[in-house]
Amino acid sequence: MKETNEEKNLEVSGVIAKTEQYIKKNKKTITIVGCAVIVVALAIWAYVALVAQPRQVRAAEDMFAAEQWFNEGDFEKALNGTEEFMGFAEIIDEYSCTKSGNLAKYYAGICQLNLGKYDEAIDYLKSYKGKDLFTGSLSQMLIGDAYAEQGNAAEAVKYYEKAAAANAENFTVAPVALWKAGMIYLQLNDKKSAAEAFQKIKDNYPESPEWNEVDKYMALAE
Repeated sequence: MKETNEEKNLEVSGVIAKTEQYIKKNKKTITIVGCAVIVVALAIWAYVALVAQPRQVRAAEDMFAAEQWFNEGDFEKALNGTEEFMGFAEIIDEYSCTKSGNLAKYYAGICQLNLGKYDEAIDYLKSYKGKDLFTGSLSQMLIGDAYAEQGNAAEAVKYYEKAAAANAENFTVAPVALWKAGMIYLQLNDKKSAAEAFQKIKDNYPESPEWNEVDKYMALAE
């Protein structure tokens, strides 16, 4: 049987009355909690406005020279800097909790990879927290490259597969990662896995450069 409007109004009135009683009884506690929430909110705002944001601005400014050296291919200077300007390694230490400090780990990993220091490259790239899909998946592929350079095929192929899966719609990273995975599988004489990697390129990435060569390598995997 449906409740009448009068019954519903009585229920609502009862809830309101109980709420008023609770507030009166716990007025002091509610006031303290409310003040605490305001204090915490103000503290967070102050930290972001007065500490975090200015720190991020300084980090971006200090990283400018290192990025320039990186773009010029001077990986040693980009990593270690000079007496006048910071390199990525120092930026990571100085601005560890900023976006620029995190991005510096990505750059530092690539620098170490190009300098032939593969363990260091792996450490930096694994510590990088890639928020965007491109650098996030590319960093996984670069870890695979470092392992491949060390002759660690099992780890290399694992990271190539992770890179491809991380952003399957990326026509830049995914087909390259699958290509590299397929080539490693061929070296391991795992023809089934190689064929699967190459088939994914064939099915999903017709606009990639790898697609034009994939048939030849699929034949090797048969």
